[in-house]
Parts: sequence; structure tokens; C-alpha cells
Amino acid sequence: MGHIVKTDAGSWRANWRDPSGRQRAKTFPTKRDASRFLAEVETTRNRGLYVDPHAGRVKLGDYLPTWLAGRHDEITTAARDRSILRTHVVPRWGTVALAKIDHSSVQAWVAELSTRRSAATVRECCRLLSSVLRSAVRDRIIAFNPAEGVRMPKRRRKDTDERTISREAFLHKLLPVIPDRYAALVAVAGGTGLRWGECVGLRWDAIELTARQVHVVRVAVEVAGTVTGKPFPKSRAGRRVVPLPAFVVEALRHHQATYAPGPAGEVFTNEVGGPPRRTLFRARVWRPSLVRAGLLGDVAQVAIDQFEATWRDDAGHEHRATFAKEQHAVNEVARRCSGGLRFHDLRHSYATWLVSDGVPVNDVQRVMGHERPSTTLDLYTHARLGFDQRLTDAFADFPLTPADESDPGETEEPSEEGS
Repeated sequence: MGHIVKTDAGSWRANWRDPSGRQRAKTFPTKRDASRFLAEVETTRNRGLYVDPHAGRVKLGDYLPTWLAGRHDEITTAARDRSILRTHVVPRWGTVALAKIDHSSVQAWVAELSTRRSAATVRECCRLLSSVLRSAVRDRIIAFNPAEGVRMPKRRRKDTDERTISREAFLHKLLPVIPDRYAALVAVAGGTGLRWGECVGLRWDAIELTARQVHVVRVAVEVAGTVTGKPFPKSRAGRRVVPLPAFVVEALRHHQATYAPGPAGEVFTNEVGGPPRRTLFRARVWRPSLVRAGLLGDVAQVAIDQFEATWRDDAGHEHRATFAKEQHAVNEVARRCSGGLRFHDLRHSYATWLVSDGVPVNDVQRVMGHERPSTTLDLYTHARLGFDQRLTDAFADFPLTPADESDPGETEEPSEEGS
């Protein structure tokens, strides 16, 4: 049990021993405060919840390496979390002592961050801060996690979220304008629903063209511009066998006969034989192809050597510019136009096509590599094709006017016989 002594300055010093037997002391202005504190220390020590009152002086930035050292995340997750910590969390909380972080301050930070960042980003920032503080609670540095119970901003769906493309537009508009080297890559994504990393990580030993199926057993991971292979997919359900449509088989046969495989038998490579990089593919291949397919902005030839580019920015304002070469006009629209179909939207579209054709959800779940059917239903099955027409047809047999088309405002003249 601790004891209290009066100091020469007139204050009161509480003395106690921590669970390790080390002598501790803390000064209070009154004896009552010191007694109350010692009672709390005794209670927490008996319950195994003792927290050193001085431990909370550790700054979050100094504690962060300890927290990071105990993480065992995938390299993509680790890279994303480090980026969020470096950009948003450390600038605000890095120099603050852990014991000085309170619930109201965290809530105010979330509110301020919501004014300039998306709801998804704000949630990730608070998730990481809460994880650090939760670890500090377990290490007996602070008594509780002040980030628990913080109200998060709601995620609002935008009109640009999870766009889809029809099969007709994909096969007859987009696929024909994809550069030949990457046509099979886009065909695989649209015809099998594979993710970008699963497409880039494909090797020829995982493809059976005769049996028309592909085995998803490995993926490619890109971090800071470096692409590496991972010998297992995103989840246990991600290891799967997906059937290949006829147009995908044809595209793969052409690709196999035209382009050399990568060093380890990779199916898809860039112009120098390395793995495709997502950012470069988006800027140099994907977005320009959307423009040529008429799915993003507009490029029109207005004279023999003049091409007019038209696009809309994020605010919806229309812009126009004239170029001497069509490629320059296409690149300008691809770079400046807002929105547009994403490569990952091919996966959304693939699932929607299957559900629209009446494929059972459990089968769609299997080929998509989802662990739960709810993921397939909630995220990847958008409005079924022809659904609006079926709703309209439900009222097709109802007449627009009543059977008796006489004007209800007119009254029949009484007959002379009845007068």
C-alpha cells in the first residue's frame, strides 16, 4: 500500500510501488487528491489494469515504430497504411503525448478532415489512429482508447462509382480499339472478371486453352512502381478456376503467337518485356482507348489537319481545344476529362452480365472469388439489363383511358318522353 507525505513546498506526494516493485511518486496540491489517486492505483493494480501515470508522456510519433514493428500485413496494405500515416496522422498527432489525446480532439480532427478528404479516406485515417491507440492501451501506456466511439462521415455513392459497360459496347466498341499488345489483357478482364493483379500475375501454365479455363493461383503486386509476384491470391476463395469465353480464347491464342512470355512465363508484358504497371497502363492505354471508343469525351475531325477535342472537368464545365494530330487530341481528352470507366469496372460489369443472364448467385460468387454471397449481391450486381423494360411491360395491358371514353363532365340530355 502506498503512503502520502507533505513536501517542503506545501504539496502532497503520493508514493507507491508499481507491479514490478519499482518505487513511483506523484505530487498533488491537496492530500485528498493524493489519497484518491492512491486508491485508484490500488484498485487498478488489483484488477490487473495498472497504467503508469508517466507512461502517457510518450509521443505518438515515438511510439509509432513500436506499433509498426508488430504488424504482419501484405506489402500493399503496409504501403497504403504507411502513406496514410505519413500524410494525415503523423502531421496532426506525431508530436502529441499519448495521454494528451482525448475523444473531443479526435472527433474535431475527423470533422476537419472530412471537409477536404473523402469519407473513405477519413475512415482509414481514424482506423489507423485508433489501432495505434488500442495498442498503447494493451501496452499499459494509456488507460483507454480515445478514438473509440468517434462518429464517422457517411459514405455517399457518386454517379461515377462502379460504372458498368454493356457486353455489346465492350466487344464492339472498346475491345477493337485497345492496342494489340494489351487487347488480350482487357479481354481476360472483361471475359473472366479477374482483378488487375490477377491478370498481370497470370502465367501460361495456369491457362488451359483447349479446356477453356484459367486457374487463378497467383497475383502480381505493385508497390511504389515495383511489380512483384505473390504465390497466392487475395483470399482463400480467390484461388479458383474460371471458364474462358470463346472471344477470350481467341485473343489469348493470338497473343501467345505474337508476343514472347515474361521471364517466368508471364502472359502479359509491356514493350520492354517487364510486367505492366497499372498507372502507366491507365494513362497510356486505357484512357486513350476509352476516348477512341467514344466512351470518354469526344474527338472530331473538323478539317484536313485539325482535330477538335471536347471534354468536361470535375465541375462539369465543357472545354474545347484544337490539335493538328488526332493522337494529341485523344491524349488531351484522356488526361483532362473527368470520370470514365475504370479497368476494375470490367469486373463489376462481368458480374452484372452473369446475374442478368440468370446465373445463380452462388456460381457468380465462385468465379468472382468472393468468400460470401452478400459481397456479390451488394457490390457487383447492378441494375439488371432489361430490368426497366420489364417494369414498364408490367403495365402494358392497362389502358390509358377508361373503357367508357365519354366526357365525365357531360350529362345526358333528358328525353322528351320523360318530360
